[in-house]
Amino acid sequence: MEDKFRIKSYGYGELAQLYFPNISKKSASAQLRRWIKSSDMVLPMLQSFGYKPGNRLLTPAHVKVIVDEFGEP
Repeated sequence: MEDKFRIKSYGYGELAQLYFPNISKKSASAQLRRWIKSSDMVLPMLQSFGYKPGNRLLTPAHVKVIVDEFGEP
């Protein structure tokens, strides 16, 4: 049985690999970055919680914004 996804702190690459498990961490991170940039809502919401592009750690608030927009990985 698979573990249920939890909203918690994740490394950026760690979360990216949950969304894109079949590609390298670097490629997964780049793809997640493209998703974030392509959404009109996600980046401003992340920034309202203190996110800056290049952050390596995503807080639970950041993860919730991403999951609310893109669904659970």
